[in-house]
Amino acid sequence: MLTSVEGVYRDGRVELKETPSDVPEGTSVIVTFARADDIDLQSRGIDRAQSEALRASLSTFVEDWDSPQMSIYDDYDAFKAND
Repeated sequence: MLTSVEGVYRDGRVELKETPSDVPEGTSVIVTFARADDIDLQSRGIDRAQSEALRASLSTFVEDWDSPQMSIYDDYDAFKAND
């Protein structure tokens, strides 16, 4: 049986938007990452104005996200696994 649940990847974890009721604890999962430009925001109730406002509010973080110092987090999970 396959069950699809939407979520967001944040701080090395996947946060589900809803908890599936028919999936037992410990069930194996496969996570597929969708690029932001592949998501149909209108089908999720987000119009162009809301999208632009969200993009503007997050734009203040771009410089930090793209800084060379942030590359330390590129292999964070592998580092923690060997710690």
